[in-house]
Amino acid sequence: MSTAEPPIPSSNIPRWRTLVRALSHRNYKLFFLGQGTSLIGTWVQRTALAWLVYRLTDSEWLLGVVGFASSIFTFLAAPLAGVLADRTNRRTLLIVTQALAMVQAFALGALTLTGTIQVWQIIALACALGLINAFDIPIRQSFVVEMLEKKEDLPNAIALNSFLVNSAKLVGPMLAGWIIYAVGEGLSFLINGATFVAVIAALLAMRVRPSPAVPRKSLLHNLHEGLAYSMRFAPIRAILLLLAVTSLLGTPYTVLMPVFARDIFSGGPHTLGFLTAATGLGALGGGVLLAWRRSARGLGKTMAAAAVLFGLALAVFAMSRNLYVSLALLAVVGFSFMIQMVASNTLLQTIVDDDKRGRVMSLYTVCFMGMMPFGSLLSGWLAHWLGAPWAVVIGGTGCVLCGIAFATRLPMLGRAAHPIYVQKGLVAAEHSLEQRL
Repeated sequence: MSTAEPPIPSSNIPRWRTLVRALSHRNYKLFFLGQGTSLIGTWVQRTALAWLVYRLTDSEWLLGVVGFASSIFTFLAAPLAGVLADRTNRRTLLIVTQALAMVQAFALGALTLTGTIQVWQIIALACALGLINAFDIPIRQSFVVEMLEKKEDLPNAIALNSFLVNSAKLVGPMLAGWIIYAVGEGLSFLINGATFVAVIAALLAMRVRPSPAVPRKSLLHNLHEGLAYSMRFAPIRAILLLLAVTSLLGTPYTVLMPVFARDIFSGGPHTLGFLTAATGLGALGGGVLLAWRRSARGLGKTMAAAAVLFGLALAVFAMSRNLYVSLALLAVVGFSFMIQMVASNTLLQTIVDDDKRGRVMSLYTVCFMGMMPFGSLLSGWLAHWLGAPWAVVIGGTGCVLCGIAFATRLPMLGRAAHPIYVQKGLVAAEHSLEQRL
């Protein structure tokens, strides 16, 4: 599949400016700065939380349980969030979710610093954050288009979002390693709570024109309408399925990083920070590469290749016992998964009907984030019985097979998507979409 080339205002514009063209929009620039600050805090907290759980329990299984708790509500509640995103003011909803996430971080920090933190409290607070994120993520994804005056800059905005996430993933874990070493995990959680002030201030400063709301029928009717629309259209269905399998089998390797850091590489918090940051560095490169593109041509093939590369790199990483080789492989893991995720997001947001954007992006969130809790449990269980390396090998192999299966269906998916591109004016009717895959 492919989208059309976004129009370029002038051939005389330096290529580097096309890399950041979405930042020419005032609202998006505010979002970029505020969200960037908050995301660094998010990754500081994620890294510190994983280390805290493993320090308290020495249990791979409980690492998986906490991962499950932090994401299960994304699977359960995100579809409802998609309906709300299509029916309600998205900026208001985002301010509420960010404020609630700030309260969760402060609560976690207070319990840790007072020395009263227990595993059941960690799980409960992880569930709370998971429920908040179940609403925040699809609403934020569908809100991006409202921040842009020109929709042709949407693919660049999506790529820059990914660049932002992975810049934070690079900086946050490394910062967390030093904070944990110096003063413990509690301060990491408080720092994260403070960073939400930046994104809330950015949202309040925006001047946006909300998208038209869908007709206010029952929630169940709107929910069923969005699900039926997504499942009946083969390109959307295939993109979501590939992302779901990759998230189920591949991405849960992250919950096992403390095991690799301490038991495989005989390290500590710094080692965990470096391992996590390596994936962020690779993903950063993937985000830059996609933001640099003037055209979205060939994203279908790119998605398939990225899924295969992601699985291969994971499997080889699991067998490596050299820290430097493993860091390089994790960079490839981050690079390839970021390519797949951004390409999926771009294609979905390009072909979806505007009045169903929130609901489709909620399904994207379910497939991306909602499958992770089940993968975390599966990965933790496999690691308990077979060891962490074999758990990662099995997941990586599944990603390779799924990527190959997706690649074999590309010609059919291209033919199915072609009328939508013609209808939206993205390609001329006489152009063959198969030639643009």
